[in-house]
Amino acid sequence: MATPQDHRPPLDVPAAAAYTGLSERFIRRLVFERRIPFLKVAGTKVRFMPADLDTWLAAQRVEAIR
Repeated sequence: MATPQDHRPPLDVPAAAAYTGLSERFIRRLVFERRIPFLKVAGTKVRFMPADLDTWLAAQRVEAIR
């Protein structure tokens, strides 16, 4: 069963930066290095699915040692 979160529209670079708390420049760098999941729309526009960003952010988590 689909959840409402599955139907959130894709985000552009400024919106993805605001969503993740990162700078637009760093988001673009991650795209260039292919270190973050993204969509390529019309061959040139970069978009991000919020669910993909949620998963990516969770994978970046570093647990405390103590």
